[in-house]
Amino acid sequence: MAFQKFRAALALGATAALTAGLLTAGTGGATASGQERSGSGLPGVLSVPTGISVLSEGWTVPWGLAWLPDGSALLTERDSHQVFRLTADGRRTPVGTVPNAQSTGGEGGVLGIAVSPDFAEDRSVYVFHTSPTDNRIARMTFDGTSVSGYQPILTGIARATYHNGGRLKFGPDGYLYATTGDAQQPQRSQDRDALEGKILRMTTDGRPAPGNPYGTVVYSVGHRNPQGLTWDEQGRLWSAEFGQNRFDELNLIEPGNNYGWPQCEGACNTAGMTDPEEQWATGEASPSGVTYADGALYMAAQRGERLWRIPVDGENTGTPEAFYVRDYGRLRTVETVPGRDALWLTTTNGDWSGGQPAGSDRVLEITLG
Repeated sequence: MAFQKFRAALALGATAALTAGLLTAGTGGATASGQERSGSGLPGVLSVPTGISVLSEGWTVPWGLAWLPDGSALLTERDSHQVFRLTADGRRTPVGTVPNAQSTGGEGGVLGIAVSPDFAEDRSVYVFHTSPTDNRIARMTFDGTSVSGYQPILTGIARATYHNGGRLKFGPDGYLYATTGDAQQPQRSQDRDALEGKILRMTTDGRPAPGNPYGTVVYSVGHRNPQGLTWDEQGRLWSAEFGQNRFDELNLIEPGNNYGWPQCEGACNTAGMTDPEEQWATGEASPSGVTYADGALYMAAQRGERLWRIPVDGENTGTPEAFYVRDYGRLRTVETVPGRDALWLTTTNGDWSGGQPAGSDRVLEITLG
């Protein structure tokens, strides 16, 4: 399949860290199985979710997920500050705790994780976390058994109870990308000199990547609380973003573009600001992770408690469809499994938002066909 080739190429060039109720975005009659569906609106979409199973249980707010070369993954827990290794057969092993991490009683803590494109040589992994003074990105070493050698590479990102962003991924270009929230100070999103409310792009030592639009680590501006990053098979960058009260967004990211917050929430047709490719009422989405597989983007929804599938053809998006509506609660992170027609999807119900006890979260595996 085309998306298997894409995943293999991305693994070689930028690490393997790519990255049922069914409801359409429109209206229509439900089937006897409780499903609704419309056409994609685009040609050439090759697969859809065909099954889901529980891969691993006993988690508490699993947040970041990054693939290791052997097909296992590293996952973070936001509030325990722990890092775990999870194998394809569901075996979970703790491998360490991120030093200097502090939760905020809201959305801060240990968030995104990314594996170096050169992991076989440097054994490096990167984490985005909240400290007692800021949000920061740090490098650590994973020797196959434990993480160690904590070294911050970018500090001074403002922290807050909410709106900390936190997604961390290597792009096909080999550079490290991060999402930051506005730290509950909306005007920071429009300040090109501030690190908040941005998508950042950097080298592995935290310096501005070559070609960044302002000569800093800032890649795009005008974001409220983006938590999703992925690339399609043509290398285009997509981001999912929490809105405030009206609209959540799926944005196609271009360097130097302004995505409008706080002047715009959703499409506003304002000169100099880029409208989203898709938008949803916040009760239907509140999106976190996003990934690409086989002609479509998959977006995990928190408040909406569903997995959105959005067909893409170039820069065009088709009709979004929602899977597993309210079947598994709040969905945080979704990633495409390298070399397989499958996704891993995490829940985050074991916190103040989900209202479930610690240990109630799961990692799910979705088959595509």
